[in-house]
Amino acid sequence: MKLSKPNLGFSTEKYLKAQKKAIKERLNKFSGRLYLEFGGKLLDDFHAARTLPGYDPDAKLNLLKSLKKDLGILYCISAKQLSNGKIRGDFGIGYDLATLKALETLKKNKLPVLGVVINRYEGEIEAKNFERRLKNMGISVYKRKEIKGYPNNLKLILSNNGYGADDYIKTKKSLVVVWGAGPGSGKLSTCLGQIYLDEQHGINSGYAKFETFPVWDLPLDHPANIAYEAATADLGDFNLIDPFHLKAHKKQAVNYNRDVEAFPIIKETFEKILSKNNFSRNYCSPTDMGFNVLKAGIIDNNIVSLAAKREINFYVFRYRQEFKKGLIGKEVLDRMENIMEKVGINEEFLPTVSLARASKKAAECQKNKGENGVYCGSAIELKNGVIITGKNSSLLHSEAAMILNAIKILAKINDDFELISPSVLKQINKLKDQIGETSHSLDCSETLLALAASTSFNPLALKAQSFLSDLRGCYMHTTHKLSSADESIFRKLGIWVSTDGRVGKE
Repeated sequence: MKLSKPNLGFSTEKYLKAQKKAIKERLNKFSGRLYLEFGGKLLDDFHAARTLPGYDPDAKLNLLKSLKKDLGILYCISAKQLSNGKIRGDFGIGYDLATLKALETLKKNKLPVLGVVINRYEGEIEAKNFERRLKNMGISVYKRKEIKGYPNNLKLILSNNGYGADDYIKTKKSLVVVWGAGPGSGKLSTCLGQIYLDEQHGINSGYAKFETFPVWDLPLDHPANIAYEAATADLGDFNLIDPFHLKAHKKQAVNYNRDVEAFPIIKETFEKILSKNNFSRNYCSPTDMGFNVLKAGIIDNNIVSLAAKREINFYVFRYRQEFKKGLIGKEVLDRMENIMEKVGINEEFLPTVSLARASKKAAECQKNKGENGVYCGSAIELKNGVIITGKNSSLLHSEAAMILNAIKILAKINDDFELISPSVLKQINKLKDQIGETSHSLDCSETLLALAASTSFNPLALKAQSFLSDLRGCYMHTTHKLSSADESIFRKLGIWVSTDGRVGKE
């Protein structure tokens, strides 16, 4: 079988060239410094990578590396996020660990971090502990207090008891990127507070916003913009035509509700604290504040539209699992149903979904499949569009069988050849029985360890193992809830996993 390269719909190179130019142009508008709020993810932007085939998940990181001479980075986290144990869904880790992971990546890439800003601080014990941990690592920490009536009580906010009471972050950098652990981390407030304090120190600073989605110059109903609504359905975000932009420039531009709602307050803030010649006072709309040039990177609209619909389908299953865990309400699921209807898809738009379910049904009819009356099915779509399935048995979980089948196909190994000796699998099954494991069959993590052990005496196992990296960026669906070990291994392999999340015989 000849495996073709995947079609790309996006050029990261073209996009970064246009984006760097836009940032430089805005930076030149200010004699002081530019506070650039980074919306979305600076690192590992997998939503963008899935929606825009060809987009580098670390494109923004590479952009900042090209601007390093002028750059300083502030990282924001909310004390409320720390105290609530907020989890970042794509990594399955808390915002505290996500912050440490981000700081380590920035350090590795030699990008200058000015410090971590803890927003909405009210003496939370979790925030105090995290501050101590950061300081022990040699990282500067700044605290900004919760302001009553924020963001509407401008009289208090723009006073010595508001922004004036916050830590002032001094820097000689002309471009300050303000990034955060996620929505609600206080990025905008940090930017405005610093501009307020800079003005008190006679520094002519300004504000701009860097957003990936929604794309202002794509249609409101473009699947890429609707996919953004899916990715933020738990926040209740929605796209709309920017009314301020339409009124001021007689031109349609797509923005989203929170920026549109916040704009009047931002504009009033600028009018109250900035000198008349400050460029930020010229902003007539939330779209003016940003410089989204993502459209410049789209090289095949059809590919992007298809990928965006897949991303919407992917989020349906993510939210269903979060609903089962009690992390979101039913209104989010209802919102996703409306979004799917808007783009004309159902929950089986991802072809892996129907084939994983079909594989489960097929297992019920086959001998030597299933375990203790439980039947599971999995499916993965390779980058050339070929879909490989797997069924569970007393030896292997369905996901493990599927992965072995997939790397066999990629390595062009005949299906008759065994990558792992059945006797080895049986011995591991026996050991699991001895230590009281309820399921004797191997999950994917255990299977890959067995595969690695087999490479010393089986050259085909070594060959197949070398193709695991080709699974990065592939969509996979499974009918049953993954083990925690498998959730981790698929995350490391870079496989996009959706699941029906069934447990046992349900």
